[in-house]
Amino acid sequence: MSEIQKSDLKVIDLVNSNKSRLQILNYGAAIFSFKLKNKNDDLIDLVVGPREPEEYLSQEYRDENKCFGATIGRFAGRIADGKFEIDEEEYELNEQEERVHLHGGKYGFQYKLWEIDKVNEGENPSVTLSYISEHLEEGYPGRLQVTAKYTLTEEDEIKISYTAKTDKATIVNLTNHSYFNLNGGGSVSDHFMRVNASKILELDDKNLPTGNLTKLKNNPKDYRENKLLGNRELDDVYVLDVMENEVQAQLFSSLSGIKMKLSSDQPVVVVYSPETLPDTWTYLSEIDRKFPAVALEAQNYPDAPNFRNFPSSLLKPGELYENNITFAFSVK
Repeated sequence: MSEIQKSDLKVIDLVNSNKSRLQILNYGAAIFSFKLKNKNDDLIDLVVGPREPEEYLSQEYRDENKCFGATIGRFAGRIADGKFEIDEEEYELNEQEERVHLHGGKYGFQYKLWEIDKVNEGENPSVTLSYISEHLEEGYPGRLQVTAKYTLTEEDEIKISYTAKTDKATIVNLTNHSYFNLNGGGSVSDHFMRVNASKILELDDKNLPTGNLTKLKNNPKDYRENKLLGNRELDDVYVLDVMENEVQAQLFSSLSGIKMKLSSDQPVVVVYSPETLPDTWTYLSEIDRKFPAVALEAQNYPDAPNFRNFPSSLLKPGELYENNITFAFSVK
């Protein structure tokens, strides 16, 4: 992996007519910051991450592997034993820990410098970035051409469009790994969350899918009705009940009056609310030590290549991979 210099880092500013401001970092094609006015008309940052872009290049950032705001690929989530087959040919991937390949490998897309292809600063400002993942990068077959387009609409929506093409059959599962705190700091324990899912994937002690589903009825992780996040650590794969592009999940903070609705064309949402985040750098806002943020990651099932009953993650030459995600924000 070639060394990336601080001078290579670029932050693209997208500002709409409401003065909402979305900042995209070319490293990892990441959402670096998103500022929106709360109910008191104060502009607050809803994204949790390092304050300085340079922190993303640090060894500590790689070691912690928290992927702040980043585009995850070539395959988001876990793959058991770092192996999968295509047409009876086995491919071996890098394992970050025993039996687990996570988020595309040691140097997944979150650690790549993406090309800035196009910036639109007019109405509904947007930026399009691209990256080429060469054949057998991290062990994946095929030369994969990936694009990530971020649009900030005049209605305060963040629209993310991922596309990919390959010259050889491969697997693809992209997502965005932004951490949100709708208070602009502190904790998310007072946030209300709803997820339109009646089942989650059953996971083993390595957080790998067993292939079974767990019904959420009478389960504390059931968020089909608005419920406080509270002091509950979550790292779960919610299997969505709703049709694509309907509201799949939402967060609400009564403190800021901000609501965030998630919709996508993906079958699951991974809800990740860690108890703590690393204290090795300064954050964009003053977050609490406990339960400072929550991520809602729209994607395909983890370890999909190794389960026939999961939606396919196979991408063949001539096909187009797509993942379209919308985070819609409103204030009351």
